[in-house]
Amino acid sequence: MQVTGPGDRPSEDQLFAAQWHISSYSADGGGNCVEAGPLPDGSGRIALRHSRHPGESVILYTQAEWQAFLAGVKAGEFDFR
Repeated sequence: MQVTGPGDRPSEDQLFAAQWHISSYSADGGGNCVEAGPLPDGSGRIALRHSRHPGESVILYTQAEWQAFLAGVKAGEFDFR
């Protein structure tokens, strides 16, 4: 599994134990979206993965990066229609 992002690489157990969340807006009952979840290591990092390919690449974000992304989403900065 490829892991990209800040800090030490989390173990497979930490990634498995992350509290993954899928958007309620996801098509196909959650099978066509991304999943995000905090790592259980106390670092505050958020992991992001594709829900259809959960064993593949994971991107990590710091809490500050995640909060900045969420603020942008709420402000409509990612409405690419």
